[in-house]
Amino acid sequence: MLIRRILILASLASLTAWAQPSAPAQPAPIAWRLATGYRAESFQTRNLMLFAEDVQRASLGALQITVHPNNALFKLREIFPAVQAGGIEAGETILTAIAPQVPIAGVDGVPFIVCSYDDARRLWAAQRPLLERQFAARGLRLLYAVPWPPQGLYTHKPIVSTADLKGVRMRTFDPTTLRIAQLVGASPVDVAMVDLRDALAQGSIDAMISSAVTGSETHAWSRMHNYYRINAFFPKNAVFVSSRAFLALPPSVQVAVEKAAQVAEERGWSMSQSQTSSAAADLKAHGMAIERPSAQLQAELKRLGERSTREWLQSVGHEASAVLVPYLVP
Repeated sequence: MLIRRILILASLASLTAWAQPSAPAQPAPIAWRLATGYRAESFQTRNLMLFAEDVQRASLGALQITVHPNNALFKLREIFPAVQAGGIEAGETILTAIAPQVPIAGVDGVPFIVCSYDDARRLWAAQRPLLERQFAARGLRLLYAVPWPPQGLYTHKPIVSTADLKGVRMRTFDPTTLRIAQLVGASPVDVAMVDLRDALAQGSIDAMISSAVTGSETHAWSRMHNYYRINAFFPKNAVFVSSRAFLALPPSVQVAVEKAAQVAEERGWSMSQSQTSSAAADLKAHGMAIERPSAQLQAELKRLGERSTREWLQSVGHEASAVLVPYLVP
């Protein structure tokens, strides 16, 4: 009897539901995958996560971006071509890594032409329009870019000149750091960011050019004893999306993405700058010597920078002048 009542009630409920006008079905949220080759703990990745949250909130849930850190979807060098080919919707890369494909991105790796965050902003203002056109020609839309803090020189042993780096195992991760290692006669060792902490702990490298923030995040003190404030350059991470994926969004969601990108860029620059001094203090607290380079080392690095600038200008051509002239002659 009980079973019969349940069946009758269920049937009545079904008929009632059928008789009532149904509410319009809500469209399923659009899902984007955003790949990055950096650790989840990195300030760049944390900024990405906040960007994704801002987009979801501003679009009222219409667009959900899932950030995949630690090379989980693609390795850092594979992310740019993966988005270009439509394998994923969005990605993040350090601009110097794509210099072979997008030459104007390589200005980030020209050493010793950017000495401060103000300089970095002026360079970005000159570089961005050209970079946006280069990305668009490849079916990509540039959303925002955030610099790493100034790059210093880490060494296992104290040095006074570039001669002290000859034969030393130096970590490289892009064409710029590879070229620097070659110019000083070091032995290049390719180490991705996600593998850097292990490489340091295992003693696989004796020197590297990187920021104080990266050193703090990867426990550089496990191998390195000296950090020289050479302020080599301020390389930027760029966040971008497939143009096809972006244009497929409703106009209101496109606006939400663009506005969130503007917020992420400003927030990211602030995060980068605020962490520089605290990261250096962390290195010092763990026993590392924080030093200025010797006069000899500084002079040698300056000449190295001048040579790198000439090489870059020759390899890129007129577009290089289109960036450097407005930057150097504001």
